[in-house]
Amino acid sequence: MNSENDDDIDVLVPVNNFLSIMIWPNKWFNPEKLPPKVEALVYWRDPISSGIVFGATLVVLLSFAYMSLISVVAYLAMFIQSACILLRLYKTALQTVNKTNESHPFQEYLDLDIRLPQEKAEEVSKLAVVHVNAVLVELRRLLLAEDLVDSAKFFGILWVLTYVGALFNGLTLIIIGFVALFTLPKVYENNKTQIDQNIEVVRSKIAELTNKVRAAIPIGKKNPETKKKE
Repeated sequence: MNSENDDDIDVLVPVNNFLSIMIWPNKWFNPEKLPPKVEALVYWRDPISSGIVFGATLVVLLSFAYMSLISVVAYLAMFIQSACILLRLYKTALQTVNKTNESHPFQEYLDLDIRLPQEKAEEVSKLAVVHVNAVLVELRRLLLAEDLVDSAKFFGILWVLTYVGALFNGLTLIIIGFVALFTLPKVYENNKTQIDQNIEVVRSKIAELTNKVRAAIPIGKKNPETKKKE
């Protein structure tokens, strides 16, 4: 294997199964696989911080249902700027009355370097390319029916999505997904044993059915010679 491929593997293990990502995003249900700050928010380690992030983001998302993106962004920026100006005026007046010489109330954030480092940008771009390539390869495999069983599963997912799209618009799905992100992982953590047992039963039934279908449809199996060539 060449060094270029080694570098790709070191940076990120590509997505092996596009279907598994769509059906069961394991990452969000394994706290150890999440960045510490994200894990603390999603699993409500600090209820106050999680509540603020959850409430503020939900309000912004709900605002998009009644106003345009430009209006929401403009109002949000105006609200933040107004709060900052009022606090700045209050601090200035307080300094004048008390005859003190305190620093800018937001000096800590003004001194903070928010520029994205070039190395970080290159790393993010490389990770994005690996993800996109993995998804494209998997989509090609599913759409061109390389494996009939996997393609049939994917077709079933697409068929279900047509009904989901008829019932909900994109914004509604984003809101539902956001609420689920802040609720389901915590519910799973509190009821992990029972949920895992039920999931294992479902997985075993699906695996059993899949094996029967593969045995009945030989063309759904990949030719060993093709694997060797790859």
